[in-house]
Amino acid sequence: MGISTRYRNRRGLLVLAFALTIVCGLGLRRFGYAAGFSFAVVKYGGSILWGAMVYWLLATIFVSSGRFRIAVAALFVSVAVELFRFWHTPDLDAFRLTAAGALLLGRVFSLWNIVAYAAGIAPALALDCALSKPKPL
Repeated sequence: MGISTRYRNRRGLLVLAFALTIVCGLGLRRFGYAAGFSFAVVKYGGSILWGAMVYWLLATIFVSSGRFRIAVAALFVSVAVELFRFWHTPDLDAFRLTAAGALLLGRVFSLWNIVAYAAGIAPALALDCALSKPKPL
């Protein structure tokens, strides 16, 4: 199998993982309380999935890059977005009050979110490595 074919196949799996993570995150935020999950599971479960989503997105874009570098970049992006919550302007705060703004940028800074992002990036990295292992003949 050629390199471009291998990257194309990997990119397809990464896009699928990205989409499934988004569906799971939206499902958890929408139906988590109705399913009986606690606030902590809904809040930090969503943050864990958000961290994984950032990993899948970067891995899809930079498919030929090393997985560890992607994980570090995903953590950097996640921390940067969390720190971005300290910046306030009227338009930005208005966007944060929308559903899209809350899901993409969040509203309130939390160190626990950074821990949750790392807790989502780590298994995404492990799953990516496991799925990318060469298959025996």
